Amino acid sequence: MKDIVFTRGSGWIPNVIHEDGGLKLMLGAGADANHDPRTFTFPIGEAHLAVIRTDLGRHLLLWSAVLPLCDDAGTGGPLDEDAAVALLDPVLLSPPADVDSLFRHIRWDRSRLVAHGADIGLLQRGQVCAAMRSATQTPNEKRAQEHRADRRRAERGTVLGPLDAALLRFTGQYAHGSTVPRRLPDAVDAALLPEVMRVIATAEQACAGMRIGLDPRRGRRATDKQAWDTMATAVDTAVRRAHPRLADDAVRTVSFLMCSEAAAQARNTPAAADEEPAGPGAAAKTALSFTDDKGAEKKWRRGGPRSAAAEFWEFVADRSAADNEVFTIEDEEMGEGIQLHFYADSLARVTTVRPGRGGSDPEYRVEYTLVDGLAGYRDLVSTYARGGCAALDRHGPWMSDVADLERARRNRRSTR
Repeated sequence: MKDIVFTRGSGWIPNVIHEDGGLKLMLGAGADANHDPRTFTFPIGEAHLAVIRTDLGRHLLLWSAVLPLCDDAGTGGPLDEDAAVALLDPVLLSPPADVDSLFRHIRWDRSRLVAHGADIGLLQRGQVCAAMRSATQTPNEKRAQEHRADRRRAERGTVLGPLDAALLRFTGQYAHGSTVPRRLPDAVDAALLPEVMRVIATAEQACAGMRIGLDPRRGRRATDKQAWDTMATAVDTAVRRAHPRLADDAVRTVSFLMCSEAAAQARNTPAAADEEPAGPGAAAKTALSFTDDKGAEKKWRRGGPRSAAAEFWEFVADRSAADNEVFTIEDEEMGEGIQLHFYADSLARVTTVRPGRGGSDPEYRVEYTLVDGLAGYRDLVSTYARGGCAALDRHGPWMSDVADLERARRNRRSTR
């Protein structure tokens, strides 16, 4: 049976308990194989309890020193009790200078101390006891997260200025650079907010009129990576030109914000019902068949609520996969069609030169062209739906030899 002898209330600060006839320090740290919190205990003496009761700073320093031992225990191993007990006198009963010296030679959890209000400057200078004079019982986890982020930046040689830090706080990315950015003006110091908004205005002007559409080749919700990169480059260039003193982290968070907002707008906007005129044209398609490399097929006829292009890209979004990257649009009545090769950034148009008669096979003309990203594919599909293969002439050059296509692909790759 265990009884709590001393606690500092709710939270994770270690408690002192009475168990099996003696005093023990009990703390929770890490997790087991089922992701449930692990609890560790080790014996302490009355003198240690007296310091823990009266000195919050020493209590927190002991916790910080023991946590690495808990990490060593992993998901199922035992705590090294001898090592934990060996920390008690040096941390709790030694003079401050000796404690400072100890912490220069052992592993300890800096983030716990920062979360509980330790002076970061003094910690960095090795004055851990003095740093704990500002300690608080209630932790500020955001402070610890930002401190860890600052240490990671320092490791790669990045130092933030006040405006850099304000921009990262405005987007909510100061502590976590991978989180989805948002606009959080209340997180910025009021004196810096006008300058932050000037940077944001520069970014907005740089990408005005640009959009990041969905990429059905990667599913229903995926965004067009090429369009994302184009917008990010435009924003980066404009912001660096107008605000040359900004750190790379600050510039990246602004371009990430612009791109994320554009992508979210695309995901939340219904797909266009018409990507080519709905009315009949001289060569406008009236019936088409869509197929993929796995044998799936979908039919489309003019007169329905959606255009051929919209129906085709929905078919692609539902069917496209790493092993399914070839899609065909065919006009069976006209004997022509186009085949999209997403894996190769190319497209083939196929036209019937001579229909099969008397048991002979038909003769086809196959011509290839390179395609520049999703926008290029969308343009070709819509053009084909409007006017068939003949309307694609201006989208060349068209090559009848696959070897010529490969040479063109290599040349394009070498110039990028």
